[in-house]
Amino acid sequence: MRVLVTGGAGYIGSVVSEQLVNDGHEVVIYDNLSKGHRRAVVEGARFVQGDLLEADQLRQTLNDNRIDAVIHMAASSLVGESVQEPSKYYHNNVVAGLVLLDAMRECGIRRIVFSSTAATYGEPEEQPIRETTPTNPTNTYGETKLAFEKAMHWYERAHGLRYASLRYFNAAGATEKCGEDHDPETHLIPITLQAAAGKRPHVEIYGDDYPTEDGTCIRDYIHVVDLARAHILALDVLSERSAIYNLGCGGDGYSVREVIETARRVTGKEINVRMGLRRPGDPAVLIASSDKIKSDLGWQPQFQDLGLIVESAWKWMQDHPEGY
Repeated sequence: MRVLVTGGAGYIGSVVSEQLVNDGHEVVIYDNLSKGHRRAVVEGARFVQGDLLEADQLRQTLNDNRIDAVIHMAASSLVGESVQEPSKYYHNNVVAGLVLLDAMRECGIRRIVFSSTAATYGEPEEQPIRETTPTNPTNTYGETKLAFEKAMHWYERAHGLRYASLRYFNAAGATEKCGEDHDPETHLIPITLQAAAGKRPHVEIYGDDYPTEDGTCIRDYIHVVDLARAHILALDVLSERSAIYNLGCGGDGYSVREVIETARRVTGKEINVRMGLRRPGDPAVLIASSDKIKSDLGWQPQFQDLGLIVESAWKWMQDHPEGY
């Protein structure tokens, strides 16, 4: 299959592209490099530097490469920033997404896998979160992702587009070639490993008085390879129907303290911790159920253990001390 991966020079997009190439697909990466890295573009994929808002270039890329399907990873994704700069998030996540859908329609492409987010649910009362849980985003990031999901639904009604939307929380870990390199870094596992490597003085825990076993928040952490495999599996469902799937780590999730203790064990390093205040809007527990995608598509994560996730991220960081 000939697949266009938007945002394929980013963290998750590079791993998705790597897995696609390994599976024998023809891959074209379309990325403006605003957050991605040219060195993250995997060998065997064609790279086009371009913005989704550049409709002419986008259409030409789709046509010239005879694209069969799109995996859409390109987005702005910082929750705090989204609340402060809603215009940026509506332009990057909704307006640019609509340009992509229109270009696909004009080029006769009817299949898209969308990298969505469990932030579309907001702060649900039930745990784990299921696909039937009502969506009620509490920030602009989740709202814009949900808006694009709704757009795909109406494009299906009007134009026969088929889509698979994957909702998840925290991707983590690395492959030998591709890892996490953000500026600024906002994710707990790389922040913790940076502290272990002496690149930051401490890890801040935002609240230790939650109604959880150790008082800290509990979240999903999924190995980025398992996420990539889910995106590729989702391509198969598009020959029959559209679908929305949650992706979660299974079990009871992992607390902030568990992540830090696991990093100490994996790295053998002391990691300083500083206690901070709760962040507004941080629920105690956020875990997504993966039962539906496991039943429908046979998705079986291979790197579920938190130690394996942290170990792979630590190895990549050791091999790439300055990132890309």
